[in-house]
Formats: sequence, structure tokens, C-alpha cells
Amino acid sequence: MNPWNRHLVLRGKLFSYLIHKKAVTVTLLLLLATVALMIISTGIGSVFISPPNVVRAIFGVGDGTNDMIVRALRLPRIVVACLVGASLAVSGAILQGVVRNSLASPDTIGITGGATLGAVTYFFFFSDKITIHLLPVFAVAGAFAAALLIYILAWKHGVTPLRLVLIGIGFSAAMSSISYMMMISGPIVLANQSMTFMTGSVYGVSWAKAVLPLLPWIIVLLPLIFVYSRHINIQELGEDVARSVGSHVQRQRFVLLLFSIALAGAAVAFGGAIGFIGLMAPHIARKLVGPSFGALLPVSAFMGAIVLLLADLIGRSLLPPLDIPAGVFTACIGAPFFVYLLYRSRNH
Repeated sequence: MNPWNRHLVLRGKLFSYLIHKKAVTVTLLLLLATVALMIISTGIGSVFISPPNVVRAIFGVGDGTNDMIVRALRLPRIVVACLVGASLAVSGAILQGVVRNSLASPDTIGITGGATLGAVTYFFFFSDKITIHLLPVFAVAGAFAAALLIYILAWKHGVTPLRLVLIGIGFSAAMSSISYMMMISGPIVLANQSMTFMTGSVYGVSWAKAVLPLLPWIIVLLPLIFVYSRHINIQELGEDVARSVGSHVQRQRFVLLLFSIALAGAAVAFGGAIGFIGLMAPHIARKLVGPSFGALLPVSAFMGAIVLLLADLIGRSLLPPLDIPAGVFTACIGAPFFVYLLYRSRNH
């Protein structure tokens, strides 16, 4: 028997899990790769810090200067990049499973555009009046409003996946135009803040203004998505089969969409409009561990974190002292990838 096909079974009175050894191996390797990349990326900058010294600084036992650089300046950026990349990737994987279209992702169906418009609205009207902790609320509200409008516009005796994607792309462009109009009609501070946000960047984040406000959304939404994702495996057998085994198809799809939109909106609130991670990471994960969502979601999360970490590292290292937004590099890779997927699915 091929050792990659062997699996472990965990049973209890209230649960039973089938865990493939290949999925466990790939997940652990990606976890190690993510941690290693986090340490290396934290040490790279105007002042280079070796990986052992980075680890010492993280635990507060290093040189005083290194401790300040790592813990106060660089580590929040690295942590936010991991959280945002993982969130966008998991959101994209859920959307592709629920919509049953490989082209679906938060940015291609307009969720990112709606979240961006919600965040720019916050900057435009309320940023000097209310707490930063409400920024994800505005972004998530914008994401939900955009998803609802796109669904309504895409409805014509039902909603076909390709129609949903195409209308989402057009609607996303319209929302970007509104965001730009708000940006140029406001003060110069708003323009700078919004431009950085709309290109997608984790520049200038801190523990108080990004990590701590984002963390509760991730802690709540990711476990809920992992628990609910098992229903997608049943639905992929077809609606008739899913209903025959007692699955409430429409309700489960609706709940998963709510979770996916909320997760993407929260990620966009602190990482900006970083495109195509939610499209690319699930496809890479599917190549590594197959379509089963029990393995696909954690692998997608790690792949999303790795992609954004690499994009951010390239952005701040390519042309120092310039800090190029990470979204520029994800778009350079993701746009051709999307065109390839669109070409491949032209006859479907």
C-alpha cells in the first residue's frame, strides 16, 4: 500500500475523524516553513538581525536594541501578514467550495471591494471620532452589503457561478471608483491613508492598532469555519445526495458564506485590498492534499500566510528604503493566474 494513502482514525463517543497521513505531513511541513519564514523575515531590514537573535528577542532575552526592533517594530507586521494571508486564503477556499467555482475568491466576487469601500468610508467620516476597533465592523458591513448587491444583480432564474464572478468583477471596479472619489475629495491625510490601504499593505501596523483588534475575529471565525467546512464535502457529492443523508444544504451554504465574508472583511480591514491570495492559495493547497476540506483549509491557511509573508518581504527589501505594498506583488502573480483559470474554464 502506498504510505501516502494511509490514514489515522480518531474515535470518541461524540466524534470520529479520519486523518490522512499525507495531509498531516504537509500541514506540519508548512507550519515549520511558516515559522522559519517569520523568523527570517523579522530579521531582515535596515538593521539585519540573525535568526538566533530574533528568537532571543521574541522571548525577551536578547540585546535591548534588538528586543525593541523585533518586538515593537517588526513582529506586529509579521504577525498581521500571517493572520491576513491565512484569513484571505481560508475565505477563498470556502467560497470556491460553496459557489463551486474555481474562479471564486473574495476579490473576484467583489467582497474585497465592498470591504475596502467600507473601510475608506470609516476613514472619510469617522477616523478622528471613534476607535480603531470599529474599523473591521465597517469593513465587514461593506463586504456584506457588496455580497448582497452582487447576488441580487447576478440573479436571473437562479445564480450561475460564472455570472456571479463576472458581475462581482464589474461591481468591484465600481466600488473602487467610489473609494477613489472619496479619497481625492478628502484631506491629504485621508488620501495617503486610503492609497496605502487600497494597494494592500501591512506597513506601519502595531500590536494595539492591528494585531489585538484583528485577533478576536480570527479566533472566533476560523474555528467556526473549520467545524462547518465538513458540510462542503457532503455537498460536493451533489444536492440530492447531501439531502438524502440529512444535510440542510441551503442553510449550511448560507452560514458558510456569512463566515467567509466576515473573515475576508476583517482581513481587509487591517491588510488592505490585497488581491488574489484567496484565489491562489486554495488551488496550491488542492494540488498538495486534494479536495477534502478537512485538510484543504489548514493547508490553504499556511499557504496564504507564506505567500503574503514573501510578498511583504520582497516589497520592503527590493528597493530600500522604499516600502512597496505587498498587494502589488500578489497582483503581479495573481492576475495572470486568474486569466489562466478563466481561459481553462471557458467551455464549462
